Amino acid sequence: MKKIIFTLLSAATLIFAGCDSILERPVLTKPVDETYGKTDNEYRLYVNEAYPVYFVGYNNGWGTAYAPLRGYNFSDDNASSGKQTSFENSVPTARGSYDVKDLSNAWISQYAAGNWNFAYVRKWNIMIDKLEKFKPVLEEEVYNHWMGVARFFRGFEYCRLVETFGDVPYYEKTFTDIDTEIMYKDRTPRNEVMEHVYNDFDFALKNIRENDGDQYLNRYIAAGFISRLMLFEGTWQKYHNNDTELSKKYLTQVKEAGDLVLNSGKWEIASDFRSLFGSMDLKGNKEVLMYRHYDAALGVKHCIASYSNGTEAQGGATLALAKAFICNDGKPYQTSSVGSGNANTMDAKQMSTTRDPRFEATFWDAARKEAGTLFYSWKFIDRKGPTYAGGTYPAEYKSVDNPNDYPVMRLAEVMLNWLEAKAELATMGGEPVTQTDINNTINEIRDRPLDAVAESKGVRKTAPMQLSEITAGFDPARDVDVDPLIWEIRRERRMEFVYEHSRLLDLKRWKKLEYMDNKKYPDSMLGLWVNLQTEMPGYLIEDNIGKTAVAVPNSNGGYDKIVYDGTNANRMVGFYVPIAAVERDDFSDRSYLAPVGEAQIKEYKDKGFTLTQTKGW
Repeated sequence: MKKIIFTLLSAATLIFAGCDSILERPVLTKPVDETYGKTDNEYRLYVNEAYPVYFVGYNNGWGTAYAPLRGYNFSDDNASSGKQTSFENSVPTARGSYDVKDLSNAWISQYAAGNWNFAYVRKWNIMIDKLEKFKPVLEEEVYNHWMGVARFFRGFEYCRLVETFGDVPYYEKTFTDIDTEIMYKDRTPRNEVMEHVYNDFDFALKNIRENDGDQYLNRYIAAGFISRLMLFEGTWQKYHNNDTELSKKYLTQVKEAGDLVLNSGKWEIASDFRSLFGSMDLKGNKEVLMYRHYDAALGVKHCIASYSNGTEAQGGATLALAKAFICNDGKPYQTSSVGSGNANTMDAKQMSTTRDPRFEATFWDAARKEAGTLFYSWKFIDRKGPTYAGGTYPAEYKSVDNPNDYPVMRLAEVMLNWLEAKAELATMGGEPVTQTDINNTINEIRDRPLDAVAESKGVRKTAPMQLSEITAGFDPARDVDVDPLIWEIRRERRMEFVYEHSRLLDLKRWKKLEYMDNKKYPDSMLGLWVNLQTEMPGYLIEDNIGKTAVAVPNSNGGYDKIVYDGTNANRMVGFYVPIAAVERDDFSDRSYLAPVGEAQIKEYKDKGFTLTQTKGW
């Protein structure tokens, strides 16, 4: 995307740089506010700078905000040595950024979302105002398309804000700094904000062009993101507010957006899982609606593959995550003939050939010291990169020189969003999910091709899901308050989106942050089964006496901890306990939403207005 932007702007600069009487004319290389907004291309240029903000991909350079693995690692899927990262426990001094381009400053990892910043709301309102001003001179199709784009992004921005803070001030029009009554308005109720968002998305789905050129936002890409964003709100309304009416409304929009994509016939699940994340060019991949392209020659690179190369450190995936993976016979490990339910079959090597193929494609098939739990993810790099572990890496696999592409929206997500929305609607009187629905979504995903490396290891595709088998007793570990089918759809999401955008936001919308309580759910702070004496002898040294430990299941359903004492190396067999691991601090329901900063409240007060603090804070 940047290549397109830079080419257009550079051309404009070259064309007009040689004018002799430039001081006597309007500046031709910069937009003039009074006249800017009369052409299709002017709106395109205005929107382009926002692409890396909303379609972040692997971010850029050392940036990690909204990036997989490095940004999205605060959940029950990830643990580390030492004290586990805790939820926010006090009101921050300040929470807000006025820099529209500083993604790192706009990222709050404990909420997997952005900061208290309305700069981009203003950007889209400016665009909307411009479109209204120049509507008489714009073709109807041009006006409708760009209005749809502006309203899509405004809705996108408000979804981010609402996911983080709940009630937020809603600004529908631009204003000046003398309009203090508007500027310092207090929070607008969440439901009112999201009604505006619903209407923006409805307009976008009807008016954005179906095709606006390669890698430009179109109706299908917008539909994919709308299915993601409104799934959050629809399920939030159900599980937090018990608002069936609004839940139905928003989940119906998810289904409508999904229908647009799924019924188009434009995409299919046709590539192996690893290629979605390690490919140097995703152009032509039939599963990908939109991707972020990186190009080393243009200096557009990232660092995420480096943290998947087997040498750079990670926190480490958890036993809780591993246990969620379905076995390749289509059953949970407790009842599977290949999972056998035994602790000593839950090591990385055995799980890589007995679980759904996404397990092997996501995790190294041996314990690695580079992960805090010894359970290392190699999802975001191609197959070749990790083969250099222990040696010298080519530039593309180290530091900040990674050029592999990222699929910012793919068919599998739209499928799972659509299916979850339909299943949730079914619990509220909607049409039931059918086997055909399962075949067209989950079973299509499970039938994803395997690459040669996976096949050489003996990895097998997972058996198709049979709706008739998904009963109350299908998974002994299911929460009793979750419908059996919805439980399995949630499992499918967890396998599909490891370290992507999904997990923490899913826990928030389902009202299941309790899964991150390490005391209540000890699997959220353990690694896989390991025989340290044979697999990791370097951990059984004098310096680690009293530090290295494993956990062994006991008859009470919990674990007994065995600590290395210098003489019991043969007993160091069990689920790995990260070095000096300590549970995260206690948290409560207020952790679902972020507080605003003291500085923001004071700024309002200094101007004679009131900014209400987030509930519970």
